[in-house]
Amino acid sequence: MSLQISSCGNGPDLALVHGWGLGAGVWSGVADALAAHCRVHLVSLPGYAGAADDGADFDATADALAGALPAGTTCCGWSLGGMLALAACSRHPGHFGRLAMVGSTARFVQTGGWQAAQPPELLDTFRRAIAGDTRATLSRFVMLFNQGDARGRVVTRTLTPLLDGALPQTTTLLRGLDWLAGVDLRERLPDLALKTMLLHGDQDPLMPYAAAEAVAATIPGARLERFSGCAHAPFISMPEPFVDTLRAFCHEPA
Repeated sequence: MSLQISSCGNGPDLALVHGWGLGAGVWSGVADALAAHCRVHLVSLPGYAGAADDGADFDATADALAGALPAGTTCCGWSLGGMLALAACSRHPGHFGRLAMVGSTARFVQTGGWQAAQPPELLDTFRRAIAGDTRATLSRFVMLFNQGDARGRVVTRTLTPLLDGALPQTTTLLRGLDWLAGVDLRERLPDLALKTMLLHGDQDPLMPYAAAEAVAATIPGARLERFSGCAHAPFISMPEPFVDTLRAFCHEPA
């Protein structure tokens, strides 16, 4: 499996897993601050940042996270990365010490009994757009998930430079959209047996806050940290409170 991981810092192991479309550079504003307290492992998923796209499916990619990260790691994932982190913890009980989901959910698209999600048509729109102009599509994606954020301009200014580098291949992006369309992790939630925290902006237009509330209520003992006025990227919109919250979580007694 073609994961790429760069590590720095000392302390409890903390893995940061990026989401769809944007690579590990999304964590640049908080990685150093977290590395002052933790051993941070920045994960680049297959097809991002020079990591080869090996065509693996969602579960195989989740398995690769467990295989590449030290036992006891806090697995922290953003958006689609949070879904991968959740799947990795579910499929490998006892390997990870903690789970942190940032702006994430158990199912991205709406279905019966699960309406705090996106209509499937949104993914169809992105599929068509990716085939035409990848950079423009990812730029619109950033604008979409910033809607409602009190500091949205800061988030946009922070993320836009990432679009000037090497972008993921079309096949990588399309596969990620397929994962978002098909993955449903809701049945795995009640059996999770590790400390879990959700960090979620209450203005998130992509993965609604109500979804985070439902996930937190279903995972035994999970807690939900609300970032008021934030949309989909609280670690950029409110970096200092985000770092303080995640650092404290990593250092809590087992």
